[in-house]
Amino acid sequence: MSKLVKQTEDALHTLVVEALGKAIAAGELAAAAMASFVVVIPQDRANGDYSTNAAFVGAKVFRMAPVKIAQAIAKYIDLSDSYFSECTVAGAGFINFRLSDRYYADILLDVLSKGEAYGRSDYGKGKRVNVEFVSANPTGPMHMGNARGGALGDCLAAVLEMAGYTVEREFYINDAGNQIEKFGLSLDIRYQQLFKGEEAPELPEDSYHGADIIERAKEFAAEYGDKYLNVDETERRKALVDFALPKNIAAMQDNLLKYRITYDTWFHESELHKGAIREVIDLLTEKGMTYEKDGALWYKNKEVQTNKLLAEGKTPEQIEKLELKDDVLIRQNGNPTYFAADIAYHRNKLVTRGFDKAIDVWGADHHGHVARLKGALDAIGLDGNRLDVVLMQLVNLMKDGEPVRMSKRTGNAVTLVDLLDEVPIDAARFFFNLREPGSTIDFDLGLAVSQNAQNPVYYCQYANARICSVLKKLAADGVTPRDCTEQELELLREPEERELIRHLAALTDEIILAAKNYDPAKITRYAITLATLFHKFYNACKIGVDDEPLMQARLHLCLAVQSVMQNVLTAFKITVPESM
Repeated sequence: MSKLVKQTEDALHTLVVEALGKAIAAGELAAAAMASFVVVIPQDRANGDYSTNAAFVGAKVFRMAPVKIAQAIAKYIDLSDSYFSECTVAGAGFINFRLSDRYYADILLDVLSKGEAYGRSDYGKGKRVNVEFVSANPTGPMHMGNARGGALGDCLAAVLEMAGYTVEREFYINDAGNQIEKFGLSLDIRYQQLFKGEEAPELPEDSYHGADIIERAKEFAAEYGDKYLNVDETERRKALVDFALPKNIAAMQDNLLKYRITYDTWFHESELHKGAIREVIDLLTEKGMTYEKDGALWYKNKEVQTNKLLAEGKTPEQIEKLELKDDVLIRQNGNPTYFAADIAYHRNKLVTRGFDKAIDVWGADHHGHVARLKGALDAIGLDGNRLDVVLMQLVNLMKDGEPVRMSKRTGNAVTLVDLLDEVPIDAARFFFNLREPGSTIDFDLGLAVSQNAQNPVYYCQYANARICSVLKKLAADGVTPRDCTEQELELLREPEERELIRHLAALTDEIILAAKNYDPAKITRYAITLATLFHKFYNACKIGVDDEPLMQARLHLCLAVQSVMQNVLTAFKITVPESM
C-alpha cells in the first residue's frame, strides 16, 4: 500500500484504541487490558471502506455483548482531522468506517507527486538477492520452458527491485560435466558423418539429435575441413566443443537480449572445477557427511533429510515412504557430479559473493532436488533457508485450438526463437506471467497476436493509448491539465472514480505481496484490473464536461492511471504505446 494508506490504517487503529480508553474512563466499559484487534477492508464495500473486529475480541475481556461494546467505541470515536467521514455499528458488533473525500484527493496527489517512484517501497531494506533463471544447457537452442523461465525470472527480479531489494540477475552456464561430454560426442559423430557417410558411426539414442548439432558440425568442417578426422578422439571432441560452445553461448545471449533480458552475471560452471567443488567436498567430509562405496564418493543425504524431517515432527513411517537415497558426489571415473557442483555454486553465491538470499527459478521436474540441496547447504554450515527455489510448471503451446507438440531431442522442439518469431515480445513476457509459477500455462498463439480486448496485454496497453487520445483531443480544444487543489480533486465522488482510486492506492501493497510470494502474476493481474476499472470509469464518467474543476479533476485521475500503468508495464519491460 502507499504510505498514505498505511498511515490511514494506523491512524484508524489509534482512533479505536483512544475511543476504548475514553469509554473505560467514562465507566461504560470495564477497566481491562484490551486484546489485540485488526482493521481490515471489508469484502463488500457496502459495509464501509474499513471495519474492525475490536468489539468481538473485547467481548471476553469486557464481559459484554459485542454490539454493546461497539456502540460504546463508536460513541467516543473522534473523526475530526482524520481521513474518515463516518463511523457506524452494524450487525452483531461490526464497526464500519467511511473514507472522506479528502482521502481520495490525497491519494491522487500522492500518485502524481511520486511519478515513476510510485509503488516502490523499502520493504526489502536493500538486501542483496541473486535471482538465477533460464540457465539452459548451452548444448542447443532454448525451448519453451526457458521462454517461460526467462519472463518469470526477469519480472520476478523487477518485482523484488520495486519492493526495495538490491537484485542481481544471473545465468549459470553448464559448461562442464556429462552434458558437455555428450555434446562433444554428438558433434564428433555428426562431423564424421559429413566425410565418412555410411561408414561413420551412428548417433547414440541418448545423444543430441537436433538440427543445430548438424549445423555446428558443418560450420566446423567449413573452417577446418577434414583436419581433425584422423586425430585422437579426445582431441577432436575438445576442438569441436571449443568451437561450438562459444557460438551457442553467444546465440543464447543474443536471443535473450531480443527477449529484453540482460544479466548482471554469466557464471561458468567450469570455474567451480578450479577448486570450489573440492572445497565443499572437503567440508562435507570433515563433518562426517561422506563415505566411499563402489569406487565413488557419496553424500549422506538420507541421514541429513531424515534428521531434519524428524525435527519437523514427521514420523519414521512417513519418512520411510519418501524413499530417501544418498547422492554421489564423485563418480568412479573421478569426475564430480552435477550435485557436487551445485553445492559449490550456491556456496559461492552465499559465502564468496555474500548474497543475503539466492533465488533459483527451476522447472517443476527439479522438485526432488530442492530439499537435498538445502540440506547440503545446512550440512556445510550454511542456512539452507537462504536458498529459495521457484518451481515452474510446464507450458502447453496452443495454436488454432490444437496443441503444438514439442520434443527436445528430435529436433522438432519449439524454441525461444520460434516463439519470438511468432508472437510479439510484449505478449510473450506478459502471457508467461499471467498465472503463478506453480500453475501450468496454456499459451494461446492466436490470442497473443490478436489486437482486441480479449488479449490482456493489448487491453492494458490500450488503456494508456486511450488516455493519450483523450489528452490529445482536449488539447486540440485548447484544454490542458493544470494543477488541481485538494478541494477540486474531492469532486471525484462517482462510484467508478472511487473504485479506480482505491485500486491505485493498492499498488505498493500488491508489489510487496508479489515479492513475498515470488509471484509476478499478481502485478499482471493488477494491471488488467487497472485497465478494466479505467475503461469502466471512462464509459461512466464524461471527462470533457462544462464544469471545469470537475474536468480537471478527471484529467488528473487519467494522468494517475497513466502513470501507474506505465510504471507497471515498464518494470516488466513491456512497451507502452501512445496510440493503437
